[in-house]
Amino acid sequence: MKPAPMKRDSRIEWIEHRDPESWVHGIARDMERMLAVELAIRGRARMLLSGGTTPAPAYAQVAVAPLDWSRITVGLVDERWLSPQDSASNSRLIRESLLDHAEVGRFEPLVREGLTLAESVHAANVEARHADEACVAVLGMGNDGHTASLFPGSIDLDRVLASDQPYAALDASGCAVAGDWPLRITLTPAGLARTRHRLLLLRGETKREVFLRALDGDDVRELPIRAAIGIGIEPMRVHWCA
Repeated sequence: MKPAPMKRDSRIEWIEHRDPESWVHGIARDMERMLAVELAIRGRARMLLSGGTTPAPAYAQVAVAPLDWSRITVGLVDERWLSPQDSASNSRLIRESLLDHAEVGRFEPLVREGLTLAESVHAANVEARHADEACVAVLGMGNDGHTASLFPGSIDLDRVLASDQPYAALDASGCAVAGDWPLRITLTPAGLARTRHRLLLLRGETKREVFLRALDGDDVRELPIRAAIGIGIEPMRVHWCA
């Protein structure tokens, strides 16, 4: 059965793709356009990326775009507390899908070798406060409604939601979707608010239904993706395919 059309909502731009290939192309085109505009206006650009294998093909595609990558800084939306060399690290995924193909001006990892978790968070916040506002943050969403590492039910969620810092440490112990890596560094709602554009990448009918629920309520603790909806001037662009 074909899903019902997405209802109109001024907080989002819903972009529905016919298949995974057009979904990847659409995301890459959006990223390239936003970076090109930022470079033309400001002479430099900064973007924040999420991990996961789902967005990796889009990263690989935008990596070959004819942009002046030497003037582009790449940062992370969130990271597991593990070595940047670990196969489960977002840093490693971004490196293999984008950084190995585009010589960016700067990469901002969240886990710093030789620093404690608290020291890494502090370093990320100092860097973020002195950096240019990100022109785009690429987000995902889990079936539980989490985005970045804002997991519903995590013991640190209230503290992180209330933080005025761009990044915070979060303990997601007991949250099944956090897997074997409960300790995280994550972008906060305050950090999200400092991005000009937000791209949300969704695949599958289940996530479409979860996102519809998110649009119909305002309890961020229930569905943390709500922290990314309705902030800033620009509506969030949501790329979806079945």
